[in-house]
Amino acid sequence: MKCLHPLALATLLCTSGLVFASPSLDDKEAFINDLIQRMTLEEKVGQLRLISIGAEMPRQRIRQEIAAGRIGGTFNSISRPENRPMQEAAMRSRLKIPMFFAYDVIHGHRTTFPIGLGLASSWDLPLIENSARIAALEASSDSLDMTFAPTVDIARDPRWGRTSEGFGEDPFLVSRVAESMVRGYQGEGANSPQRIMSVVKHFALYGAVEGGRDYNVVDMSPMRMYQDYLPPYRAAIDAGAGGVMVALNAVNGVPASANTWLLQDLLRRDWGFKGGVFSDHGAITELMRHGVAADGAEAARLAINAGVGMSMADTLYDQELPKLVKSGAVSETVLDDAVRHLLGTKYDMGLFHDPFLRIGRAEDDPADVNAEQRLHRDEARAMARDSMVLLENHADTLPLSKKATVALIGPLADSPVDMLGSWSAAGIPEQAVTLRTGMAKALKGQGMLMYARGANVTDDPHVINYLNQLNWDRPEVVLDKRTPQAMLEEAVRVAAQADVIVAAVGEARGMSHESSSRTRLDLPDSQQALLRALKATGKPLVLVLMNGRPLALSWEKENADAMLETWYSGTEGGNAIADVLFGDHNPSGKLPITFPRSVGQIPTYYNHLRLGRPYTPGTPGNYTSQYFEEPNGPLYPFGYGLSYSDFKVSAPKLSAERMAADEKIRVNVTVRNAGTRAGATVVQLYLRDEAASVIRPVKELKDFRRVKLEAGEVRELSFEIDEPMLRFYDASLRHVSEPGAFRVQLGLDSENVQEARFELLPRQ
Repeated sequence: MKCLHPLALATLLCTSGLVFASPSLDDKEAFINDLIQRMTLEEKVGQLRLISIGAEMPRQRIRQEIAAGRIGGTFNSISRPENRPMQEAAMRSRLKIPMFFAYDVIHGHRTTFPIGLGLASSWDLPLIENSARIAALEASSDSLDMTFAPTVDIARDPRWGRTSEGFGEDPFLVSRVAESMVRGYQGEGANSPQRIMSVVKHFALYGAVEGGRDYNVVDMSPMRMYQDYLPPYRAAIDAGAGGVMVALNAVNGVPASANTWLLQDLLRRDWGFKGGVFSDHGAITELMRHGVAADGAEAARLAINAGVGMSMADTLYDQELPKLVKSGAVSETVLDDAVRHLLGTKYDMGLFHDPFLRIGRAEDDPADVNAEQRLHRDEARAMARDSMVLLENHADTLPLSKKATVALIGPLADSPVDMLGSWSAAGIPEQAVTLRTGMAKALKGQGMLMYARGANVTDDPHVINYLNQLNWDRPEVVLDKRTPQAMLEEAVRVAAQADVIVAAVGEARGMSHESSSRTRLDLPDSQQALLRALKATGKPLVLVLMNGRPLALSWEKENADAMLETWYSGTEGGNAIADVLFGDHNPSGKLPITFPRSVGQIPTYYNHLRLGRPYTPGTPGNYTSQYFEEPNGPLYPFGYGLSYSDFKVSAPKLSAERMAADEKIRVNVTVRNAGTRAGATVVQLYLRDEAASVIRPVKELKDFRRVKLEAGEVRELSFEIDEPMLRFYDASLRHVSEPGAFRVQLGLDSENVQEARFELLPRQ
């Protein structure tokens, strides 16, 4: 009898002339265990290889390796015609184990949505989830099975370039956004042909690298880890994320890629994670550079024993694991466990049931992968509008009149590549709407738009050379060849003819990118000179900021008539910014991260621990915790954001002044739109534990409501407080609540709040 396909629903094994039925494909555990028993050592190791498409290995060689059972997955191939031949090669392998195809779909795929900080600025969880759902729809239709996202690293040092990818500084907000992104990518399950698997990153503590310098060390107390930095990873995993990517940093002296406590004790044992664990790019080889491995064999042994399953763009598993297993330095049980988790992720993606689930038939391939009809412009525009944060608006400078003559000036006013931001996946700059294009469309037939570049994004040749090395396809920064003075003079001439100036300034997208850490957070000198010249014209000055991190904007705050933070707003950014500038959309974004006054204040975050000698504004600063050269406190606090409406929030009213551990307290607050136009705002609830066994933060975000109100509308909101909301990790890492007094703080940002108090009673 002929042996059938080994992955058929009722596989038959031919042995000694007898036929044995193997486990059903619908029995995941039995099916995978049976498959592992059939695999050779080399095939097991092959499943743990994640190959980057490109210069690392020619495509023909990749297909040969796949057919030999020596590659488990690839990344950076993003179309059906690219991936179909590789999956066909996998179907020619001995066991026909399917490949998966992955990519960094961080904030959109073909359609680029705002960067992570922009998404989080909306505080609109359904809209954020929808952006990930659309990204998954587009990516899956391009044959992708997996994304290395979301990035949920808590970031409190904006010098770190990857601040742009994540969702800010607060554990609660980042956790809620993380859950929304995972649900958007995976839906009810990653085995849907229109969904992709989410691999949360970077595990762990990557946003806390010392000095904000990428890849640096992290040295942190366990209590702080558990309280502030670990919750977003746990939230993403609890939401169903199928994979975890290991961070490139060390954690308390041990690289994450060799950290048994992190990957085995915490992730597998304590959190019960069953999915795949992936190294970051080249991380296993880097164990030698960290100085914990003497050679490649030791690096591979440390990584596999610690719990790193799949090796990304790394040759050491392929070179060393077979010898390590044969010598007994790595047990085959450890190898089998790694393979089991990896095969489980493929199973959960639906690939064993249908290896071509997302690849489809060749006759159904899109004729043009970049076709306009494949984009989701309306959704991108809606998301971008809600991601923008109005920082200043003196004398109601905004919204602008559509009958005005507007001078649009600045190096980022007409730069499509910078609209997309870092890690813009398959987004095409030519399909991005620049601010110049969006404003011209908004003013067409009414007012007049005048334009001048005014300055290059920077005149520093070292920075320009660095930025242009980041992208192999095209230069990141295209310079105007005129002298800085000539550009400045043109900008002043244009501004003199206008009613109002809109200056588009900030960072080139490469300035907020992996490995792009900065020692200063102010605008580049070329742009500062431009703004001072524009201010001197006496015309109203509106700043449109494009950046991937908080900037130090003290001069700008004092001199701009209005300031709009737009981050990098994506494919429809220009139209969305114009919608806000001209009043077609009322801004509602709130900052997910604190803006410092200067780099010397860093780290600055709202939920810092209480101090024995706190600085109190309005009192002498001697012998208190303060900087004496400038005002203390942030330039813009966490949760801050203005509106064209005027929202009023009442003092909170509590349903009780005491609460037993099994009870709840209801908090009612009234929100009124006292303005003349409809708008949305975010009402934020913070709690402060007045006395505990360890020092607690001055306040912590515990809930929020995003609410839309018509002009004059009044609405009552109700929040509930229960005992789990009061828990924290004590000195013994127990997750506990302690009886005593608590403050409830309600407001529209973290600083301007109204309070009420209640007491948690001792357990009986």
